[in-house]
Amino acid sequence: MRAEKQEVIKRLNYIEGHLKGIRKMVDEDKYCVDILRQTYAVRKAIEKLESLILENHLQTCVPEGITSGKADVVIDELVQLYNLAGNR
Repeated sequence: MRAEKQEVIKRLNYIEGHLKGIRKMVDEDKYCVDILRQTYAVRKAIEKLESLILENHLQTCVPEGITSGKADVVIDELVQLYNLAGNR
């Protein structure tokens, strides 16, 4: 993760702040629907973060792994990620 590192950190800080806000909402017994709306926003932010990291991986680490003779390892990792994402 090279050029995108600052963007990843920025998104992580956003998610962290949002989660703290949700925690405060729960502590203050805020309306459940309002809390759920915020959890959905965090979920979307995490999905965007995952996309950013995956895109970076596909553009940098995967080609490096293939050219260094580790194509089998790279493919296995991608299959594992695919399965973790629930895309079987």
